[in-house]
Amino acid sequence: MTSLPDFLRIDPTTRQVSLDGRDPAFYSDPNRVYSVFHQHCPTFYWEEQRQWFFTGYDRVNALLRDRHFGRQILHVASREELGMPEPEKHLANFDLAERHSLLEIEPPEHTRLRTLVNRAFVSRHIEKLRPEIADLAEKLIDGFEKDGRTELLSSFADIIPVTIIARMIGIPDEMGPQLLKWSHAYVGMYMFKRSAADEHAADRAAREFSDYVRTLITERRKTPAEDLLSHMIHTEHKGQHLTDDELVSTTIVLLNAGHEATVHQIGNSVRVILESGLSPDALFRDEAATQRTVEETLRICAPVHIFQRWALEDIEVDSVSLKRGDKVSLILAAANLDPKMFSDPLLFKPERKEAQNLSFGAGIHFCIGAPLARLELNTVLPILFRRLPGLRLEAKPTVKDVYHFHGLERLDLFW
Repeated sequence: MTSLPDFLRIDPTTRQVSLDGRDPAFYSDPNRVYSVFHQHCPTFYWEEQRQWFFTGYDRVNALLRDRHFGRQILHVASREELGMPEPEKHLANFDLAERHSLLEIEPPEHTRLRTLVNRAFVSRHIEKLRPEIADLAEKLIDGFEKDGRTELLSSFADIIPVTIIARMIGIPDEMGPQLLKWSHAYVGMYMFKRSAADEHAADRAAREFSDYVRTLITERRKTPAEDLLSHMIHTEHKGQHLTDDELVSTTIVLLNAGHEATVHQIGNSVRVILESGLSPDALFRDEAATQRTVEETLRICAPVHIFQRWALEDIEVDSVSLKRGDKVSLILAAANLDPKMFSDPLLFKPERKEAQNLSFGAGIHFCIGAPLARLELNTVLPILFRRLPGLRLEAKPTVKDVYHFHGLERLDLFW
């Protein structure tokens, strides 16, 4: 077995793990640690996080679909029953924005909201965006190609996903930079590094973000347009329309989820491809090869690593006794590295024909934006490598301290 890194302590007998999630030695290369978990204890109790974590592919895949677990708990038990503290007053705006989030609710509310939104994200509708995505990528490259170098996140990766999802919803392109600021502050609530300052910033972003969306809702009620927000406002499901609070929550989660992970994934993918030494011409030689390459980058460097769920009743999983109200974490990125499912899991092998990666989750909370993210990656990566032959890393990329997201601080390239 591989020896343990200095920053990791594991007791295989009790399955207790001690690990500082903010240690750069961990978050800079989490795959190495996940490999150790698979060897010693695929299911473990992370002492610092005070939670059980699951990394095995079959276990994670099953728990994502298991209706004994949910993204909510207060629909089946009170705070008093669970010993849960009252909401923090300084997070009132954030909590309101999250109250009806597709990511945080369960049926029947989840079914109603997802049904109203899902039509816009099915593959046959998303595919129509391919020319628009390609055109945006080409124009961005036109702007820096002659320079011979670029910082790819700010010049390319940040811009494409937020522009496309904003256009789908009905938000002007010029709002892109502000949407990015709100989103970065908002998702700070989900990171291990979260501090009081992060919480206040997230609440402020939630308030400003919500206020902006409410002005859009008022405009679209008066003057509907051919966009997703108008569709959500004016479409009924079983005789019911979405409330303003539901519209705000849904719009915010679509904007955040619709670009945050894809920004990271464009950068992660380019890095992995360049570090692999494999020929981009071969990796993107045709549509099938491109799809295999994209799926392999999603497997080996997923942009979102953890998905949490509540136990809705007392239950035992892998000899772990869980009580109703216990929260568990599923490490999607580690499941993608399970040696029982993937040969040489730490190697980038686009030609592999093995299990489907779990980077977009599974079950009723499978990422609604997966077809859009895949289309963006399958469209812009081949364009980037075709337009910039000889593309190379100018410096070793630094991973952001944003675990459990996984992305780069910057990606300096030259050609």
